[in-house]
Amino acid sequence: MEVNLGKLAFDIDFHPSEHLISAGLINGDLLLYRYSADSLPQRLLEVHAHTESCRAVRFINNGRAIVTGSPDCSILATDVETGSAIARLEDAHGDAVNRIINLTESTIASGDDGGCIKVWDTRQRSCCNTFQAHEDYISDMTLASDSMKLVGTSGDGTLSVCNLRRNKIQAQSEYSEDELLSVVIMKNGRKVVCGSQSGTLLLYSWGHFNDCSDRFIDLSPNCVDALLKLDEDRIITGSENGLISLVGILPNRIIQPIAEHSEYPVERLDVVAASIISIMSRLSFIKFMQIWDLDDLLQDSGRTLKRQTAVEDSDGDGMDLDINTPKSNKGTKRQSASKGLGLNSSNDFFADL
Repeated sequence: MEVNLGKLAFDIDFHPSEHLISAGLINGDLLLYRYSADSLPQRLLEVHAHTESCRAVRFINNGRAIVTGSPDCSILATDVETGSAIARLEDAHGDAVNRIINLTESTIASGDDGGCIKVWDTRQRSCCNTFQAHEDYISDMTLASDSMKLVGTSGDGTLSVCNLRRNKIQAQSEYSEDELLSVVIMKNGRKVVCGSQSGTLLLYSWGHFNDCSDRFIDLSPNCVDALLKLDEDRIITGSENGLISLVGILPNRIIQPIAEHSEYPVERLDVVAASIISIMSRLSFIKFMQIWDLDDLLQDSGRTLKRQTAVEDSDGDGMDLDINTPKSNKGTKRQSASKGLGLNSSNDFFADL
């Protein structure tokens, strides 16, 4: 199905248990839709959340609230049932908030255009970790939940690993030739896969982040803005040329194309129940997202993958991390930073949650 959002969209997120999907728009609006297989999507909420664009959207607190981030440097928590503001922090970051992800049931992480990552505790109602991890915008983040280490990618071309328990940046890669735009952890925590500006997938071995251990160069000649992990061996990729592909990791290969999103860039991918995928493109004259049921496709590709007898990665990488410092100052700016008014006290952000 296709949802006409009316305005340019920046981010999407599925509800963890109900058939709901949220979207953040360029005009600062937050939209909430209910969807089903046999009816048109129904708009439940339309909230003007921010004075500038709504770049980041995530359900929190088991889906009872939606948290959003904006270039106006604010973070807002909105009640799903009523659409009312629960709490707002006007100066959550010193630069534009570009990315928000869930970490645990009670914590989220946010990244800004200045390379800063913050971790927010919704129960303690405070910012509990701050990492100045990068020199350019935070493009994506993901959590290694078993070790509580937060992996981030940036427009400066580096990958970082932040230790949440010790509150320190534990490792950082050298500068790559391209901006790193997306990241997932694969192979039961042994590999980190990054999408890049050139279309190459960079594979890092866990614990050895100084340089990538492998490259998959045959995927796309365009930016890989979106990576979506299906299982430990397969990911879905979204590229600037609109191609959406099912890709196997180690051995690296394109298992099959999934769809072509017209000719427009795929900026975000999200999945729920391992079978429904939402695809969002971001271009000045494209104002819609698409929701696909991929259950049959994924089952068929899984059987194909087993028949192909995947070659197991034998690096035997341990989970210990060494601190690696980038050796150059290379980095390009893909997104413009919106400067804030300075960081105020953030301890009251979740005071009303």
